[in-house]
Amino acid sequence: MLFATLLALGATASATVLFVADYSGNITSLSLTHTNANYSLDAIHTNDACAPNPSWLTIDPARGHLYCLNEGLASPNGSLASFSINSDGSLKQITNQTTPNGPVSAVIYGEPAGQRAIALAHYGGSAVSSYLLGSDGNLTFNQEIFYNLTQPGADPDRQDAPHVHEVITDPTGQYVLAADLGADLVRVYCWDIETLQLKELDPLKVKAGTGPRHAAFWSPYSLTGSGDLYFYLVGELSATVTAYKVTYKSDNSGLSFTEIQHEQSTWLYNIPQRNAPAEIHVSPDNRFLIVSNRNDTTFTLPNAIGKSDSIATWQLDEKDGNMIFHQLWPAGGSYPRHFTTNAIGSLVAVGYQMSEAVAILSRDVQSGLIGEPVARIPIAGNVTSVVWYEERALGVLGA
Repeated sequence: MLFATLLALGATASATVLFVADYSGNITSLSLTHTNANYSLDAIHTNDACAPNPSWLTIDPARGHLYCLNEGLASPNGSLASFSINSDGSLKQITNQTTPNGPVSAVIYGEPAGQRAIALAHYGGSAVSSYLLGSDGNLTFNQEIFYNLTQPGADPDRQDAPHVHEVITDPTGQYVLAADLGADLVRVYCWDIETLQLKELDPLKVKAGTGPRHAAFWSPYSLTGSGDLYFYLVGELSATVTAYKVTYKSDNSGLSFTEIQHEQSTWLYNIPQRNAPAEIHVSPDNRFLIVSNRNDTTFTLPNAIGKSDSIATWQLDEKDGNMIFHQLWPAGGSYPRHFTTNAIGSLVAVGYQMSEAVAILSRDVQSGLIGEPVARIPIAGNVTSVVWYEERALGVLGA
């Protein structure tokens, strides 16, 4: 039906697929349709094969695969499921692998044209794990690394144990980094070219009570690591964003970090201490840094939506990597746990954990300013992840 409608609309309509994970157990496929000046956001498929608690989605666009983490909130274990993405935006499960408890983030690493693996951050399980990726989407266990603390951190309620919250790669792809909220560390790993197993190197140690959550790299000249390199870290417990200049050590022995700036995640706005920043991204045009804030309730929205948390934008200074505050804007709901931009940066998809919804916010690419929502849809659960699948669009999938 949707395909036929799009064909009838012809050149005036386009539709993009997004995937949404929520704690009720579902992955929902959404169609964002743009007809002339209007947008509509519709649920077109659901899949419960990542149940009971989907927490993170990673797409491998080259192979048309989606990987979903199940956090396993009431279970001793979590899981990692792989899916093929069908031409109508639905998902077909390939396999499901049991993992340590609490996976909340994943990143693909390895040789782009060779063997690759996916690394997982385990918040509840105090671990990092990895699984080899088959070209067909199958998974093979590769490694588990568990951590412990000799004593609680500065925030004993949240830092009772290591809580690895995110894994990312550096711009060269030779290092994997893991933000550990419980240990106040950003762990750094290199990987073996034959086995793809991770080897831990010297970490970045942050101020006690920071609670590293998510991070992003930035280079002013390109995204491939040429020129100066900077690293921006969200501290969930301290409600801060910290900027570091990064240098590569000799003999591929790791990374060195020099702090250059430290700011509140809402800049100078008087926000209650309960604010907890969540996601961080560099804009597709490589000019702005965007951070979501949860539980700051900075804004009041019309139409009975109620209080809204915020999204902050900084412009990045090409001379020294400093963050120049640019905008604090309504996120559009409560607990914007996750957000992603489309490929050109003109739209921001925001997933609200407490509002149980996804909204698409407009964004001016030239100015970097986020604007009003253009579409919104309720989701039957606490939203944990929302990702775009733009390599193909509904109506032309399989073409």
